Formats: sequence, C-alpha cells, structure tokens
Amino acid sequence: MSITFAELPLRKETIEALHQHGFTAPFAIQEMVLPIALADGDVIGQAKTGTGKTLAFGVPVIERVIAPNDVEWATLDAQGAPQVLIVVPTRELCVQVTKDIEELSSNRGIRTLAVYGGRAFEPQIEALENGVEIVVGTPGRLLDLYRQGKLKLGKVTRVVLDEADEMLDLGFLPDVEKIFSSTPARQQTMLFSATMPGDIIALARRFMNQPVHIRTQDSQDEGRVVARIEQHVFRAHALDKIEMLARILQADGRGPTIVFCRTKRTAQKTADDLIERGFRASSIHGDLGQTAREKALNDFKSGKRDVLIATDVAARGIDVDGITHVINYQCPEDEKTYVHRIGRTARAGADGIAVTFVDWDELARWKMIDTALELGLPEPLETYSSSDHFFEAMHIPAGSSGRMIAAAKVEAAPKSDRPTRKSVPPSKAHIDKAPIEKAPREKSARVRTRTKRIAD
Repeated sequence: MSITFAELPLRKETIEALHQHGFTAPFAIQEMVLPIALADGDVIGQAKTGTGKTLAFGVPVIERVIAPNDVEWATLDAQGAPQVLIVVPTRELCVQVTKDIEELSSNRGIRTLAVYGGRAFEPQIEALENGVEIVVGTPGRLLDLYRQGKLKLGKVTRVVLDEADEMLDLGFLPDVEKIFSSTPARQQTMLFSATMPGDIIALARRFMNQPVHIRTQDSQDEGRVVARIEQHVFRAHALDKIEMLARILQADGRGPTIVFCRTKRTAQKTADDLIERGFRASSIHGDLGQTAREKALNDFKSGKRDVLIATDVAARGIDVDGITHVINYQCPEDEKTYVHRIGRTARAGADGIAVTFVDWDELARWKMIDTALELGLPEPLETYSSSDHFFEAMHIPAGSSGRMIAAAKVEAAPKSDRPTRKSVPPSKAHIDKAPIEKAPREKSARVRTRTKRIAD
C-alpha cells in the first residue's frame, strides 16, 4: 500500500524540506527501507541505480541527528563530533550525496561536510574542527584524516555504505573494513548496492546486526534492465563512430546526453572532436584535476554544456534529471557496467534512450552482455553514419551532417558605409607614398683609354 512522507513518523522540519523539493511520496526502495531504518534496524538495500537510494538512507540519518538548533543539543556529549558517516566510492557521488543531504537538513542547522581527495586538507580539517554532524566521504581521504587524528569516529552512531559493489571493484574493501572497525559506538549500519557479490555479503555478515535484505522488484530481473529505456545497438566502425555520434546529437528531442568511454584518452579525444564540430561538450575522467572535473559536472547540470563524455568511474556520481540519451561510445566491459551506464537516463519515472556502438572486435563481449541480460540483440546490424535505418531509428533530421550548422557570416557593409582613404587619420604607418619618377639617363658613347703599352 502506497504511503506519503507525511504519514511516516518524521520531524515536521524533514517533511517540510521534502515537500519543498517536490518529494511527497516515496519510491519503491524508499517505501520499503524507511519503516525499518526509522526503527533503527540494519538494512541491506539492493536496487538499480536511479531509484532514490539516497533518500532511503538520508531521511533516517537526518532524523536521528541531534542538531545545534534542537533542544537536545544542550545535553549532547561531544558537541560538534560527527554523528553520521556516509561512505561513497567516488568524488562525484560524494558531492551529489552531500548536496542531497544538505537540502533536507539545512532548516535544522545540521552541518554536513564532503570529504574527498583532490582537494586541500586544510578547509576540510578546519570544518571538522569547527564541528560537523554528518560526514560524507571517500575511503582514502576519510582514512587519511582519521590517521592524522583530525576525523573523530568515536561518536559516530550511524554508518552508511553506498554503492558497495563499486567499492569492491575499486579495491576499497580493506579501507571500508578499517572504517567500520573504527566506529565502536555504531548503533545502525545501512548498506546499499545494485548487485550483491560474495565479498559484500561477507562484509555485511561481519559488521551488521541481523540486517533486513530489501530488494526492489526491478532489481530481481536485471534482464529487463529498465523497461522505460529504449535500447539501440549498432555495429559501428571505429573511424565512423564520431560521425554517428555527431548525428545522434542532432536527433529530434535530444536533451542532456552522456557519452561513455572505457578509456580516459578516448573520452578526452571524443570531447575535443565534438567541441571542434560545434557541440557544447565537456569531459570528465581521471586525468583531469578535481577542479576541472567539478566544473565540467556543474556546467552539465546547469545547462551550459549539454553533452558530457565520461569514463565508467564517473558514472556513479552523475545524478542529473532530464537526461534523454546515454551513448556507449565503447562497448561496456560487462553487463553490470552496461546497467549502471544506461541507468543515468530514465531516472525517477522518466523515459530515456540508450545507444551502444559495438565494433567488430567487441562482438564477443557484447554477446556475453546480451546473453546475461536477455536483451535479444545478439547480432547488431552493421551501421554507418549515412545508413537510412540509423537516421530513422534515432529520429535524425534528413540532411544532418557530422557538424553543427555553422553560424551565418556577417555580411559585408555597403560601399557607401565603408571608410575611404580620406577619412582615415594620417599616421606614419598609413601615409601613402607616391612613387618618385626618375628621368631616363641619356646614353653616351663609351671611350676606352689604354694606360699600358703592349710590347710588339
């Protein structure tokens, strides 16, 4: 039975913040998790990306935080020490989760801090010294601050591990175990993941207390992936991919678009090519500095750029509403990566389009993905940027080329409006020098005089 947030045992301030940001009723994963989490039970939440997991753990931890504006603050032991720790795998996801938590908790004066690498230590240390209630961070930087004695975990009562399977893929599991071991006062643990590998289950058994495993209906059948996503697969030649991509970006109804590449080099080259062709594109990958990565993501979210070329590591932190197209410029490594990539579109009930380019040497990999997900597309149709079926399937206007239509050139001013030589102020650099005509030299007979006698 569907419920609304107002029917849940939440603080008035939390309900007001939810309504202010357009949340009136919970999604499936939230509706199943919230009653258990609000009762302080340990939870393992399994659901595909884009289903609203952030609110599923964000609302319960906000409810349990004692904020400076609360009456309980006066009797709180260790005021300003972190009470909640949320661990995420990537910097982008750290920024996104922090933003979501701040939107729901700012009216109570709860202080939230994002802690991640690529940024200076000093501002993060200063914020910790001034006092925070919720810390959201990546494992590496969290441990660095903990070992320096700047991050106190002794008073943390609630720990959330988001995108646990990505933690495993990136090799963060030992760091996560160390973080769990450093929170002796932990009263509640919540773990969220799209998939549940054996190592994640073992981690849950070790650090969680009789967790309730919640699995949404969508995640029980990954073969269906997302029914609302219109999926297209084309067998494309490597040298023709950029032309095909440029044409898709001119399709009718195309909105914000994410293009996924396997390598950092390909991501940057693709972005450079699109910019040269006149598209508002930017890239986000590991070779970029943190400032450049945040600028690219902010430009994409604000609409300054409408095409974002990203590597898989950045996929977990991109949560932008209204993405219409996801394009796999390079075939994903496996079915999990495919699900996470295309999950950037069709979020929160919207529709979306996913396009995958499969080169000849990627056919075997694609067949494995197709078999695992039961997509029914094992043999992609050979396609080129000029193929009629390609234009039809992607709703590309006839006559579209691989470049945006160039802006019209400024017409030359009429002759009557052009400045004449007389109107140009004289200067040394612009004085016209008339050629000096020289009189022709008169020719005269040449007289040769011998000065040396030649003996006979």
